[in-house]
Amino acid sequence: MAGLFESAGGGSAAIALDELEASILRSLEVQMLELIGPGPGGDAGDDPLAALFAEGPSEAPADPALARLFPDAYGDPEKPDDAEAREAAREFRRYTELDLRARKREDALQVVRALDGLGGEGGVLKLAAADCLRWLGALNDLRLTLGVRLEVAEEDEQGLYDLPDTDERKPLVMAYLWLGALQESLLEAIAD
Repeated sequence: MAGLFESAGGGSAAIALDELEASILRSLEVQMLELIGPGPGGDAGDDPLAALFAEGPSEAPADPALARLFPDAYGDPEKPDDAEAREAAREFRRYTELDLRARKREDALQVVRALDGLGGEGGVLKLAAADCLRWLGALNDLRLTLGVRLEVAEEDEQGLYDLPDTDERKPLVMAYLWLGALQESLLEAIAD
C-alpha cells in the first residue's frame, strides 16, 4: 500500500497511513465536526422526543462552505426571484437539514474513531464495507469544503498542480488533492 486505499474483498478496504497522514486527516475531520456543528435550532438536549420533532433552519447557511454542504433542494440559481421554489427549499430544509447534519457528523466521527484506533501512530486501517461508505461521505465533505475555501472551479482545477511553493494556499491545495486521491482509491477499492 502506498497511502491509498486497496481492496480488502467484499466491498471492504484497507489503507496504510503514516503518523503524519493520520494526524492530518484526523485534524481535518475534527475541524469538519466543528464546522458542521448541530446547526441552528439543532440542539434538542437530552430529550429524545424533542429531538424527534425538532425543526431545522429554513434559510440556507451564510457560510459558503456550509451552503455547499447543505445546498437548497429546490430552485434555479439562474432564477433567484422564484418565490415558489424558495418557499419549497425552505420547507425542505426545515425538515431535512438536522438529519443531514447528524449524518455528516457521524461520518466524520467514524473517521476520527478509526484513526484514534491507531493510537496516535501510523498503521494499517481496515474498513468494513459499511464503514467505507461513511468514509466516502466524510472525505467528500472535506473535499467540498476545501474546494469552497480555495474557490476551486472545475475548469481551473489543473492549475492547482502548478502553484508555486511560496503560495500560502499550497498546504490546503495539497490536502485537497490528497483527499481526492483517497476518495478515488476508496471508490476503486470497494468496486473490486
